[in-house]
Amino acid sequence: MKVTSSEIVISAVKPDQYPEGDMPEFALAGRSNVGKSSFINKMLNRRGLARISSKPGKTQTLNFYIINEILHFVDVPGYGYAKVSKSEREAWGKMIETYLTKREQLRAVVLLIDLRHPPTRDDVTMYDFLKHYEIPVIVIATKADKIPKGKWQKHLKIVKETLDMDPNDHLIHFSSETGEGKDKAWGVIESFM
Repeated sequence: MKVTSSEIVISAVKPDQYPEGDMPEFALAGRSNVGKSSFINKMLNRRGLARISSKPGKTQTLNFYIINEILHFVDVPGYGYAKVSKSEREAWGKMIETYLTKREQLRAVVLLIDLRHPPTRDDVTMYDFLKHYEIPVIVIATKADKIPKGKWQKHLKIVKETLDMDPNDHLIHFSSETGEGKDKAWGVIESFM
């Protein structure tokens, strides 16, 4: 997809704040420091649209981005970050669960995993949650540029095995530095629209 326009529409915490209409939506989920903001900026050809923070856990709302006036990316708070209170984490969990399980416009969840490391227990929990609710999932293995090309397949195999991935689910290695995987990611996203 050639992105010609993109902007943040709203930061929402409850359903009555979500954008109206039936535009397809793709939620972006992943650990706090997995590179969601970098993924968004690379996919949308925008340097600072999604703010990249040196402190993980900055996203505390559902951030809706409109792209080419035809779809939304929805950045959800990262999980697995320790420096927030238990009650805050529970509130985020409820907010995310409500969005993921009740939003009819949601077409798929883009689950970002750091290719350099095996998926964490939180990654596995999120993947299992999505499979349980039969929410389509696209797994993006970020930071591919940090691993020698010859080792990508080995790392992708670890991701597949750790998540116990459904063979029908997409797994794409991605680099927000080089753009590796960007066209493939767009192709898969478009197939769900």
